[in-house]
Amino acid sequence: MKREKEGKTDKILLVLILIISLFGLLMVANASAIIAQENFGDQFYFLKRQAIWWVLGIISLTLASHLKPRQLEKIAFPLLFLSLVLATAVLLPGLGQERLGARRWLAIGSFTFQPTELVKLALVCYGASFFSAQEKKEKKNFGPFLLIVLLAAALAMAGPDLGTTVVLASTGLLICFLAGISSLKIFFLALGALAAGAIMIFISPYRRQRMLTFLNPNQDLQKTSYHVHQILLSLGSGGLFGQGLGQGKQKYAYLPEVATDSIFAVIAEELGFIGATTVIILLALLVFRCFNIAARAGDLRGKLLAGGVGGWLGIQTLINLGGIVSLIPLTGIPLPLISYGGSSLLVTLTALGLVLGVSRENKLLKYTN
Repeated sequence: MKREKEGKTDKILLVLILIISLFGLLMVANASAIIAQENFGDQFYFLKRQAIWWVLGIISLTLASHLKPRQLEKIAFPLLFLSLVLATAVLLPGLGQERLGARRWLAIGSFTFQPTELVKLALVCYGASFFSAQEKKEKKNFGPFLLIVLLAAALAMAGPDLGTTVVLASTGLLICFLAGISSLKIFFLALGALAAGAIMIFISPYRRQRMLTFLNPNQDLQKTSYHVHQILLSLGSGGLFGQGLGQGKQKYAYLPEVATDSIFAVIAEELGFIGATTVIILLALLVFRCFNIAARAGDLRGKLLAGGVGGWLGIQTLINLGGIVSLIPLTGIPLPLISYGGSSLLVTLTALGLVLGVSRENKLLKYTN
């Protein structure tokens, strides 16, 4: 007779999640204090809102970590459908909110929500469910999944949101690779995606200007290159040990998007090379732990779920940090668990809850009498 004993949550991953997300709350409070006081008369305005999303995220993480495989399979497609509907609604006049020339948010009372964040989670869940159902088939048909990836990427690009588009497309291809799709097919798909991305940059004046700024960051320091220039000043002024937490100067109305896309520049300025490197190491360990759990997964669904989430967070981290240090063109994408943004924090914590659930399944102990 065989019976199963429920496994325990991966403590290493859980500790990493708590350390990084709580550090994120600290840095949001620090980076946003000036603009919060100026715009709302409350230096903790953004912290309070982010803290609410963090609590909701921890609750969602806990619930997600206890989802059973069959439960997840039942909600995968409805979640995908809902996320795509919401991502479409953002583009409709009167429904989506426009900021800085982009339509990416839906208003929920006094809060706003970015549907493409939910699309990331839904894509991973659906991919895990889709390929798990095809596991025993000799010839895997990944065409329907690729169509979903293409639709999701197209909706993100329509935002316009090139950074999220890259994350969705790359995560989709990673899931295909983990599912056993031919590396040659994935290679040609990646080439096609790069070509499509190049075309999108070329035909869009806004994205084309971003590329030109990347190639020549000193062309117009007061306008097109201002953001990049201020970021580099933040990075350079941090030195080895930084100017001290709360002592940075660039957050005083010099650095655009100080608590969101550019928050790592504040970290580097105030905590220096040592502090910034520590943050990168913690994020790398988080991603590595997701892949470690994926490698130990007992089934394909768990492997794709943990690997997909790890890939998504790793790619997003690389895009954010790559833009900050001018290795790639700057894009508006949050640093996972650290940047200000409720929808990003909530969805990321939920996704990591699913990975914790996979780790519990990995540790199921079987006894034979």
